[in-house]
Amino acid sequence: MAEGNFWDDAQAAQKKMQEVSALREQVGLWDSLRRRAADALDLAGLAEDDPAMLTELEQEAEAIAEAFDRNEFALALSGPHDADAAYLSIHAGAGGTESQDWAEMLLRMYLRWAERKGYKTSITDMTEGEEAGIKSVTIQVDGPYAYGRLKAERGTHRLVRLSPFDSNNRRHTSFAKVEAMPVIDEDIEIEIDPKEIEIEVFLSSGAGGQNVQKNQTAVRIRHLPTGIIVTSQNERSQTQNREMALKVLRGKLYEIEQEKMDAEKARLKGKNVDANFGSQIRNYVLHPYQMVKDLRTDVETGNTTAVLDGEIDPFIDAWLKQQVGEFVA
Repeated sequence: MAEGNFWDDAQAAQKKMQEVSALREQVGLWDSLRRRAADALDLAGLAEDDPAMLTELEQEAEAIAEAFDRNEFALALSGPHDADAAYLSIHAGAGGTESQDWAEMLLRMYLRWAERKGYKTSITDMTEGEEAGIKSVTIQVDGPYAYGRLKAERGTHRLVRLSPFDSNNRRHTSFAKVEAMPVIDEDIEIEIDPKEIEIEVFLSSGAGGQNVQKNQTAVRIRHLPTGIIVTSQNERSQTQNREMALKVLRGKLYEIEQEKMDAEKARLKGKNVDANFGSQIRNYVLHPYQMVKDLRTDVETGNTTAVLDGEIDPFIDAWLKQQVGEFVA
């Protein structure tokens, strides 16, 4: 900020000022909490024979602990894009109709969760299954810290239940993969070389009425270096779908860079950690008993109906707290 040309770009300077202000607020909060704890420890040595002071110190200790718990998520949600909106993608695994139905159940779960949080959602792309369910879907979730929270859901989700599609009523296991990507603005660090993408247009099968059906408004983009393919077909124009597909691609490329960084951190820490977000993270068992268990944090509940109705914050919160613990360690 002391540079002579700092205000040459007023918009960039204003953004930097906001970042500095937010950082100062965070640092000030933790400094204040540290001072309160230090003061309480100093007084503890003087209060052994003073019941009134001991009572006051106990109250202060409880207040400090509550303040710590309340602000702990400031550490877990301090990533460069944690406060941003998110793209959430769900892909049915092998198993045909069973897995496609499970993918649709997960879509409903996340839509209900977003509704509970007051987040706005919109489906940007969806491929339906032949008989039931969905093969894949991508939704945009707009709200404070949507990405910071939904990144806890990345990975493979496993369902065990009596199949409604099996005439013999046998137990089936289904898998679906969940991806979460931040909505990256065009001026953020992820650059896409136009020479490294192939763009294809085709007839949309999404919303929009007869106009969508008659014109090639849907867009499919292939990123040649990584092989990533993204599509968008729910916007009304080809230009809008192209912009949406590029945003999703930018988010996916950001996630690849994050995976590389996580793998390097795990290597440097000497931990045998699988940094692949596609690994299995949670089991949903509906038969022969009722239980949902997160394999990363061991958080579990027998209220499977509530979980599938969107009550997944206990799993998200536990994972975020675990990340803070690993960071501090």
